[in-house]
Amino acid sequence: MEIKFDSHFDPAYGAAVPVAPGVLRITARNPSPFTFHGTNSYVIGSDTLALLDPGPDDSEHFHTLMETIAGRPVSHIFVSHTHRDHSPLAARLKAETGAVTVAEGPHRPARPLRIGETNPLDASADADFVPDLRVKDDDTVRGDGWAMKAVLTPGHTANHAAFALEGTDILFSADHVMAWATTIVAPPDGAMSDYMASLDKLLARDDRLFLPGHGGPVTAPRTFLRGLKAHRKMRERAILERLHKGDRTIKDMVAAIYRDTDPRLHGAAGLSVLAHLEDMSARGIVRTDGAPSIDGLFLPAG
Repeated sequence: MEIKFDSHFDPAYGAAVPVAPGVLRITARNPSPFTFHGTNSYVIGSDTLALLDPGPDDSEHFHTLMETIAGRPVSHIFVSHTHRDHSPLAARLKAETGAVTVAEGPHRPARPLRIGETNPLDASADADFVPDLRVKDDDTVRGDGWAMKAVLTPGHTANHAAFALEGTDILFSADHVMAWATTIVAPPDGAMSDYMASLDKLLARDDRLFLPGHGGPVTAPRTFLRGLKAHRKMRERAILERLHKGDRTIKDMVAAIYRDTDPRLHGAAGLSVLAHLEDMSARGIVRTDGAPSIDGLFLPAG
């Protein structure tokens, strides 16, 4: 099953865009190869509001959010995960509004660092954010005219959470599922086994609309989720094919598999290949001396 990504998106910087009844989207002006046109923040409710994914610590984005709030009370600020394009503005908004911050928990890796290993994504982590309210799977936070249920979806990060708007068919899928591109799964921040399990978890739900952390909505979630699973399985087969053709390093695999990809993304692609190899090693499909690593040597198990 070939997945079809949608690169058509108007960020409408400086404006609040209605995307569902009682839901406005404001896109931060932080475009990059990793953030598409920028981070989507969402304003939920009509009287007492909730904010979801406040975004980077950016003054322009802060002022747009405050103009959209327009003096109304904000009771909660939800954070899907603690990358610097999603959570840092929470502190400034909390100070301004008095809202309670809500998330799965502080930033942490999906697995411990190995001896001699450094985390290449340290600079992207917001280690300062600590939520006032930590949610577990299926916890519901209720506000004035709205309720949000936590749907924990580790994979992109260990603390990644989607949030379902109760009484609707909407899931805020953050960076776990996006219409414009596949999600970066990069050890040790993320884990492929967690990511795939979280896809299955969302497939078991009956949401009709995903509102993601970057880009436009996913309007046929079940079809799209099946496509994402097929895409990851295709990537796994491509890695095995490169191993059988004699590639032994992640650098060589990336050069072949991602030859048509923006070279600026090859570092992230290498970490994605490592995530697959960690998962494949745990399942006995590939072998390596010691634990899988970005500079390690890999062989097919058979």
